[in-house]
Amino acid sequence: MNSLQQMVSVRYMVDDVQAAIDFYTGPLGFTQGFSAAPAFAEVTLGNLRLLLAGPASSAGRPMPDGRTPEPGGWNRIHLIVPDIATEVTRLRGQGVSFRNDIVTGPGGKQILIEDPAGNVVELFEPAARR
Repeated sequence: MNSLQQMVSVRYMVDDVQAAIDFYTGPLGFTQGFSAAPAFAEVTLGNLRLLLAGPASSAGRPMPDGRTPEPGGWNRIHLIVPDIATEVTRLRGQGVSFRNDIVTGPGGKQILIEDPAGNVVELFEPAARR
């Protein structure tokens, strides 16, 4: 099995590929992989390969019915963090945009941040297991 088969790949539509690269490789600590900016790029974090597709990419072409793929939906990547409050403070200090405040549920705590195109990234701190 090659290394790409061992990764989870997610595609995000973005307005500006370079702004997305800067966001993911800056505050979130991803590593830049292949880049064909301004059309397309990939960034990785562990076994996650995030494909950043701009308007000029093949993924950005209109559908046969005329709809155009666009960024900013509610689907999201889910990043586990050991201390959500510390991460929120760190990211706010870097100017990262948040959709909400930290919410707590039976499984743990979560908060939603937005990349420069409005795509969602969830930070999640699991609840302590007994």
